[in-house]
Amino acid sequence: MTEADGLAAIFSCMADPTRLSVLLTLLEGERCVCDLSEETGASVSSVSHGLRLLRAGGLVSRRRDGRHMYYRLADHHVEALLRTAIEHLEHL
Repeated sequence: MTEADGLAAIFSCMADPTRLSVLLTLLEGERCVCDLSEETGASVSSVSHGLRLLRAGGLVSRRRDGRHMYYRLADHHVEALLRTAIEHLEHL
């Protein structure tokens, strides 16, 4: 996979409003699917599907606590990418 292919895969994974809303919500900290659904206004099914794709893309990680699964941004690089995009948007 070339660098361009890898970057395209990351941006493609982020290029959906629901998935991007999930990522922006996770900037505030770890959340379960139900909380993400409530905070983004997307259905639980849609959020779950998006999280599956975001995990496959390496953008989020998860941890289990009993019956609940909690999601967070995969690392500080994802946070920096989102914050830089927000900052760029503010300058348009």
